[in-house]
Amino acid sequence: MNLLCRNLSQSRAQPKSAHRTLTKDLVDRILGDIGGAVSVPLVRIGDALGLYRTLKEIGPVKAHELADATGCAPRYVREWLVAQAASGYVHHQKGLFSLTPEQAFVFAEPDSPVNLIGAFDTAAAMVGNQPKVQSAFRTGEGVAWGDQAGCMFCAVARLFRPGYVNALVQEWLPALDGVIAKLKSGATVADVGCGHGVSTVLMAQAFPNSRFTGYDFHLGSVAAAKAHAEAHGLANVQFEVGLAQDFDGSDFDLITCFDCLHDMGDPKAAASHIRKALKDGGTWMVVEPIAGDTLEENINPVGRLYYSASTMICVPTSLAQETGLALGAQAGERRLTEVIRSGGFTHIRRVAESSLNMVLEAT
Repeated sequence: MNLLCRNLSQSRAQPKSAHRTLTKDLVDRILGDIGGAVSVPLVRIGDALGLYRTLKEIGPVKAHELADATGCAPRYVREWLVAQAASGYVHHQKGLFSLTPEQAFVFAEPDSPVNLIGAFDTAAAMVGNQPKVQSAFRTGEGVAWGDQAGCMFCAVARLFRPGYVNALVQEWLPALDGVIAKLKSGATVADVGCGHGVSTVLMAQAFPNSRFTGYDFHLGSVAAAKAHAEAHGLANVQFEVGLAQDFDGSDFDLITCFDCLHDMGDPKAAASHIRKALKDGGTWMVVEPIAGDTLEENINPVGRLYYSASTMICVPTSLAQETGLALGAQAGERRLTEVIRSGGFTHIRRVAESSLNMVLEAT
């Protein structure tokens, strides 16, 4: 009888113990997430005040030395540094602070393929966007791109810029069938949904014999894109206000859409218009966030980032437009292919991918 009671007691205790372990694991994970969340303003301060850049240049240093070099108050810099060291964003040893090559790659080198400052800017904008999106949860309405909180457009442009700088000309365009030869000899190109024109300017710089037109429906972004092109002294690029489903121009050799098809209210109408605007034998390059076709395939760090951004940015933006199809940032290749095919394209293939993007070719 005593043995039976002991066994029953153990069987009851085991689930409780397992429950406590699972709860602890969850709490530990959430504490890590909160630590990352409260690091957002600190990272942005470090970027804005040149703390990361200077630390890379003169480290290892003491806190007051970094403060002197950046013109900041020593007490604030000291607290910032220890917070960064606790996060693993800054290296600390024997009272001296520095950036490892890996940390510099993420925080202090703008053209690094893994520079993630733009992700922190986007996270901050998402927090600012909460009241508008929270209200939209009740009404089912959208939040227009131009009504997003803060400079969402600046943050998103900065988030995707490292990927474009390191892969667009070097890998993505060469993966398209016959496109590089056309660009070198002189092609007409439309960059639809160009935003601040990062992608458009990169292509225009690489292929001076071709002519590029960037289209975007947001006036502020078009103005920023024009300023961007002027700063680089480019004569083979222009920017116009236009919607994806009715922008001006025709007989394009290449049309590109960078991380914007899923944001459109009516991407099927856009696909149809793009097909008509292409020359015979022309190519549509669609760059979209990397994703699998099922939720299970997207339960990973990148999927987590994109699903969250989609909830706060992409879905509200789409729902504020026309039919509001709201594909979402994790639509996946199968769903995107259906949308592209609806426009009259018959050949669609994935030609390249990175940790954040997939590249589809449609002809």
